[in-house]
Amino acid sequence: MTDEKKLEKLAEMLDVEVSELSAEMPLSDVGKWDSLASISFIVLLEDEFDKQIGAGELKRCKTVGDLMDLMAE
Repeated sequence: MTDEKKLEKLAEMLDVEVSELSAEMPLSDVGKWDSLASISFIVLLEDEFDKQIGAGELKRCKTVGDLMDLMAE
């Protein structure tokens, strides 16, 4: 999956425009990144990528790019 497609998935999950996200963006700058978004991301990984991660692994993510790395197939 391309980085563009990953950003599209994240934008859809967060209900924001793709143009509002970039790989370098800190998650703290993503207005809709909260505990509910974290759970939604874990579900996205399970449903779309057949991957399971723990809360600790997600907690280490600091940027949108870190989330994209977890989306690697």
